[in-house]
Amino acid sequence: MHPVVSTIFQRLALGLLTLFFVSIIIFCALLLLPGDFGQAVLGQAATEATVAAYRAELGLDKPAYLRYFEWMSGAIVGDFGTSFSGRAASGVDRSRPVLELIAPRLSNTLFLASVAAVIAVPLSLFLGITAALYRNSIYDRIVNATTLTTISFPEFFVAYILILMLATIFPIFPSLPNISDDMALSEKLYRITLPAMTLTLVIVAHMMRMTRAAIINLLASPYIEMARLKGVSRSRIILKHALPNAWAPIAAVIAFNLAYLVVGVVVVEAVFAYPGIGQLMVDAVTSRDIPVVQACALILGATYILLNLLADVIGIITNPRLLHPR
Repeated sequence: MHPVVSTIFQRLALGLLTLFFVSIIIFCALLLLPGDFGQAVLGQAATEATVAAYRAELGLDKPAYLRYFEWMSGAIVGDFGTSFSGRAASGVDRSRPVLELIAPRLSNTLFLASVAAVIAVPLSLFLGITAALYRNSIYDRIVNATTLTTISFPEFFVAYILILMLATIFPIFPSLPNISDDMALSEKLYRITLPAMTLTLVIVAHMMRMTRAAIINLLASPYIEMARLKGVSRSRIILKHALPNAWAPIAAVIAFNLAYLVVGVVVVEAVFAYPGIGQLMVDAVTSRDIPVVQACALILGATYILLNLLADVIGIITNPRLLHPR
């Protein structure tokens, strides 16, 4: 088997193993959450027998290991169970399948993350390449200072500053990005401007600095010096010689930040009350809706692992030592 193919299969196996351990961590973390759904629904005045009977109806009285295997066996085939929300103590069941709750929210989250990625990736590549091209210039210093400033603040702080400046003092964009499927694309983009801007400012700095560092490192290579001696223009050296050899580290950092973008969107959605999977998970934690929390956390974890695996695969494919083994 070719070294590239065997290495990719090894990474995929490692990703599945990682996801297995992540599922265990998610399940155990939920066991440690204070409070109980049955007690929250029935109230403090409910007797222990009533709470126990209600817990048995929900399946919460089963051993932890049995509940875990039931959850995972369903998740493998795409069945995340039924939400606790909507179940009343009277026995009336108005609950919905977890997947039915998550699907529209996940679509909104991916839309927001995609918009932020479409802006952040080209912008970070442009800033990183131009900063490397004009290294130690005033432009380079301004770009570095600006990106260091934005990366130093947490997402919620950046979000609140943008809300203050662009939604309160200067009411240009809405602070509550309520979107729906029947909206036009332009209206959706207008409403999610502030959360998309927040995510862009948070992730663009890391990608820009890694791109700049990779280009500067390659500019010191002997073949780059030879190209300069031959009179090749600086822009051609960057685009034709340095950038193709820098794709492996750049692609890795882009994939890593895209993974962070999907997972870190939880904080931004909570600040802006955006109807995404992050806000759904926060609401589910508050109401102790265990099936929804488990599904949201597992999907976010799987997305993070998948994008990191993508970065590994890109690095493997662009590695000449694997492409041309001796």
